[in-house]
Amino acid sequence: MGGKTPVTDWATDFDILDEDYVRDPAPVWQDLRGRCPIAHTDRRASSWLPTRYADMQALVKRVPELSSKQPGVIPPPPGKEELTDYNALEAPPITSDPPDQIAYRRLILPFFTPKAVAARRPFVEALCDELIDRFAARGHADAAVEYAQEIPSRTIGHMLGIDPARNDEFLGWVRGVLEIGQRDLDSLKRNRRAIRDFFKELVHERRKNPGTDDIISHLLEKEFEGEPLSDKVLVGICNLVFVAGIDTTWSSIGAALLHFASHAEDRRRMVAEPDLWPTAIEELLRFYSPVTMARVAQEDVEHDGVTFAKGDRILLSFPAANRDPEVFDRPDEVVLDREKNRHIAFGIGIHRCAGSNLARMEMDVALRSWFARIPEFELTDPEAVTWAGGQVRGPRNIPVTFGA
Repeated sequence: MGGKTPVTDWATDFDILDEDYVRDPAPVWQDLRGRCPIAHTDRRASSWLPTRYADMQALVKRVPELSSKQPGVIPPPPGKEELTDYNALEAPPITSDPPDQIAYRRLILPFFTPKAVAARRPFVEALCDELIDRFAARGHADAAVEYAQEIPSRTIGHMLGIDPARNDEFLGWVRGVLEIGQRDLDSLKRNRRAIRDFFKELVHERRKNPGTDDIISHLLEKEFEGEPLSDKVLVGICNLVFVAGIDTTWSSIGAALLHFASHAEDRRRMVAEPDLWPTAIEELLRFYSPVTMARVAQEDVEHDGVTFAKGDRILLSFPAANRDPEVFDRPDEVVLDREKNRHIAFGIGIHRCAGSNLARMEMDVALRSWFARIPEFELTDPEAVTWAGGQVRGPRNIPVTFGA
């Protein structure tokens, strides 16, 4: 998964695809904060890894000199910097800088307001019950494959008006981009192209036959700079909602279920104290934050004694920031009733996740529904748990057993 040679010094040669790092990056973050809070590597072109909360706060404000136009954490291979299918299937507003970013963000925010998200809750509740029905009597399941990954993919598909029968195909595309595509260029190109071509066709169909409650049909009525949205912009926004809304939430739901499957005391506390769910969910988001985003220096940028050269990639590790002991008491413990929790699992600054309300709702419904039906469950085999890393870190297999 990682580079060809093992890491000997994380401060000067880090590798975010290193298998041990993907499995548990916290020891690396702790080490770096103590001696080199902003690490560097040349493994995949020049990249930097800040690990402190304060650095993240400062760096997201460096706009536009730190650009979001290429937010992928893995740079294109040498000599292929202009490979458009690699790093930039446009996904506004996340691949945009101001002033365009502001206008694009305003286009999608209405779909993710608390009111809009609340209207989707019955769909997610029915979906979770349907999924649990498939394995409840069996006494065992893969909580990632059979449950966590299905919820956001089907919810996003519902919001975009996509045929649910194609869900497995869509999941393959997302994994081909955000998981396999992190280390396999052909997979990345092929799956990016599949997503783009699918949404091109869907946008064309919606222009001829608009729906009544799907995002694309609503966007067809919107304008950008006084003009109707182009197919390119519509496809880009669909790409963002589709890719960013699936793997991230799936990873958070899966990590939460993994935690409870392997921490009996916390699991039983949630059964006994269901009023803890709001704070527990925020704590699980903090502890298992899945997303790292990149910025690319458009010029030489100085920060805290470090110079990011033009073209360098800065990896904003929100997960590392959420374990900073300068901000969080007992940062490497899950404290279900943590009261002070200013985590940045959804990012920070102008690119903070527009879909955070939806992700929280899906996570809340997924966990409450599971606990209502399966309050006692445990991990079958810790060695069988697998993780994906890079842009999005999360468990991909969680074998559990429970009373049928």
